[in-house]
This record gives sequence, C-alpha cells and structure tokens, in this order.
Amino acid sequence: MGISFKEVGHKYRGVKRKDITIALDNINLDISDKDEFIAVIGKTGSGKSTLISHMNGLLLPTEGKVVLFDKEFTKRKNHNPKLKPIRKRIGFVFQFPEYQLFEENVYKDIIFAPKNFGFSQEEIKENVINVCELLNIDKELLKKSPFNLSGGQMRKVAIAGILAYNPDILILDEPTRGLDPKTMEEIMEVFYNIHKNMHKTIIMITHDMDIMYKYATRVLVMKDARLVYDGSKEDLFKTESYKDYHLEKPEILSMIDYLNQRLGLKIPYTIHTKEELLSYLMEVRLNG
Repeated sequence: MGISFKEVGHKYRGVKRKDITIALDNINLDISDKDEFIAVIGKTGSGKSTLISHMNGLLLPTEGKVVLFDKEFTKRKNHNPKLKPIRKRIGFVFQFPEYQLFEENVYKDIIFAPKNFGFSQEEIKENVINVCELLNIDKELLKKSPFNLSGGQMRKVAIAGILAYNPDILILDEPTRGLDPKTMEEIMEVFYNIHKNMHKTIIMITHDMDIMYKYATRVLVMKDARLVYDGSKEDLFKTESYKDYHLEKPEILSMIDYLNQRLGLKIPYTIHTKEELLSYLMEVRLNG
C-alpha cells in the first residue's frame, strides 16, 4: 500500500486560540502505489488541497494517522519519520510549478531534485534525456534561462524536474490550470502514458470535469472536509447525487443524455470522450 489514511482529521487554528477551522474530518482512505489514476474533486474549500498535502508530508494530521509507504505519520512531530525518503517516492507537482524555477538554466533546474536525492551523474544524464523526450522539450532549451521560456515550456520544465527522479506516485494539483488547450492535452497525455505504461499511481486535483472523466479511473469527492464519495466516475453521475456535491456534469455525459433522450439510444456512460462517442455512433449507424 502506498498511501493510507486512518481516521485522519486536520484543524487549522485562527488568530484567536478559540478560532478553529476543520479542514479534514475522519478521512479513511487507501491508495495503491501502482496502477491508479485518481481524481480528487469538490468545490473550493472542500478540503482537497489539505487532503493531498498529507500525502507526502507537507502537512501532518492533527487527528488519526497517515501511512506513507509503511512510514507512520501522526500529530506527534518528534516521533515522525524523516520526510526525504518519502518525498523521493511521492512527487508533488504544485498548481503553478513554474513558480519554483530558480536556476540559471533549464538543465540545472531539471537536475536539482535528483541531484539532492543522491542520483549518480550517469543516472541524472539518462533521466534528463528521457524526460525531455517524454515532454517534448528541445535539447536546445536546456542551455536557456527558464525565465526566457513560454508559459507552457516553463510548466514542462518544472514537471521534468519532478519526473527526473522517477517517483512511484505523482500528486498533481490542478496540472492544467492556466494552460492553452494544446499544451493541456500534451501534458495530460504524458501523465496518462506514465500511468498506463509505467504502472505508476497518479493523484490529481482538478476542477475540470471533462479532464476528470477522460483520464481518471477512480474519483474521490470532498465536501465540507469529508470524503463523501470514493468510486468510479461512471457511477458518480448515474444518479442526481453529484448535484449534492456541487459538481457539474462532464460535457460528454450531457451529450450522451441529449442523444439518448432525443434519439431513443442507450449510449453507456462508459464512453469518456467525443472521439469514442463518434465511433460508437458510426457503429450504431453501420449496424442499424
């Protein structure tokens, strides 16, 4: 088991001692270190960011315990394991990771984390080549200052710095926020291919229901600091309960609902993209 939450709670104290905000309330959750693509969704303030911040030790629980690769974390700070080995295995891609770029050139930024995690020079060079190919980062960019790149290129470089030390689990906080559609699709396909071909677990916060429905294999819904749904994306939208969680239906499902109602079809919710829907309709027409 990669990540486990046992009755986890987290409270933030305000300026006054009596002012307390409950950010997580009795969370029980198990996540494998392989073959999961999880979307964490819910309205702003529901507890999503606090939840994932516990997944690599950015925050410690104020109640219960979090277990990360068999290392137990509780509110007793002096008794908790060292975080460096955990963060080597659980990579965290922040919402705007390009804000963390600081080196004089792209190459130094990409190698910063693997160098600090003790990778050899040979491993670092090989990993840089691999992640640049994966993210379609031109080798000529390695010599440039990261601050002279476009927004999309900066995002790719920042992600490359995480992928270069090859963590077992990747946590993504709104990975497509602020990107143009082309770069958004490129980056999501990279993460999907890493999940599919390397069997890594991806955990992604997103407000984009279309991205969630296209890529996720499991959905966690947060509402008012509680985990109110843990299951498949198809089952989530089969009833009206998703409205209670303040969620919008993905566009593809609205299209399916319309076609089913107007044309009397029975298109299943297991269709996740417009391309899949078009193929389904062509098949229905050919067999019709």
